[in-house]
Amino acid sequence: MRAVVMHAPGDVRVENVADAEIIEPTDAVIRVTAACICGSDLWPYRGIEEVDGPARMGHEYIGVVERVGPAVRGIGVGDFVVGSFVASDNTCEICEAGFQSRCVHQVMMGAIGTQAEYARIPHADGTLVKVPGEPTEAQARSLLAASDVLGTGWFAAVAAEAGPGKTVAVVGDGAVGLLGILAAKRLGAERIIAMSRHADRQALARRFGATDVVEERGEAGVARVRELTGGYGAHSTIEAVGTQESMMQAIHSTRPGGHVGYVGVAHGVELDGMDLFFSTVSLLGGPAPVRRFLPELVGLIMSGEIDPGAVFDLTLPIEEAAEGYRAMDERRATKVLLTL
Repeated sequence: MRAVVMHAPGDVRVENVADAEIIEPTDAVIRVTAACICGSDLWPYRGIEEVDGPARMGHEYIGVVERVGPAVRGIGVGDFVVGSFVASDNTCEICEAGFQSRCVHQVMMGAIGTQAEYARIPHADGTLVKVPGEPTEAQARSLLAASDVLGTGWFAAVAAEAGPGKTVAVVGDGAVGLLGILAAKRLGAERIIAMSRHADRQALARRFGATDVVEERGEAGVARVRELTGGYGAHSTIEAVGTQESMMQAIHSTRPGGHVGYVGVAHGVELDGMDLFFSTVSLLGGPAPVRRFLPELVGLIMSGEIDPGAVFDLTLPIEEAAEGYRAMDERRATKVLLTL
């Protein structure tokens, strides 16, 4: 089968690899109907994370079930499904508490690689959610977003306690940050401040519910957020980048007693204890438990209440995956969808 393989920073190829197979009785194999490139895939592409290559790429997926293991009960051949970027049994105590991304039996789908024609899905009953009916092309795009960036943005908004009467600041204008805006709006936030310097992303941020746009970064950005909030800072802040600057911008943009939901994959982030102590904010984040939110998100997508698929601004066949990586690296695309 064809799959995207990264050999070294900047070196992405589409190659023939071994077919996906059932390994554990709880596995399923799906025919991937669409995959995509994540902002986190750019860390190894840029050489910031080591490439243990050749490495299979991708962790976001939708598709049709082709085969199931003998222990799979809730998912059947022919089902159209979407799953989280972390496979989980959805039955352990951590899963039951709503943190399926830290399941005691978790499998990171990036280690399997879903930018491929087929993919093995561990813990199929716990990981996959069946989609009712036959999704339209637009619904399929949105379901693909739900596999990671929508679910991650949603978790960030929930972790930041976005809700009615709240002002939410969003640090990061990639797909996760943009969908964090959508989530905050859906959760009832009164005011949403998007921190972005890019006109196309600003326009999408406003479409998703942003009421204000701040172009300044770092402490200048913090000052602008505080100016917009009467000197107080935001009640809730979403951090969707993962750098030292973005994390400090998020914490300092938040008022005492506020909440920060951080979902940017951290690279070189270090927190000063005294600074954090006097910030008096709550921090919650990490790998998003997308599986917790998938049933609700699937329902909202299939009913037409949300359109997260709008974050995909470039669609390419899987054979042109290398161009997709270049486009995202060069910020010519916010998020690339790969067709199969």
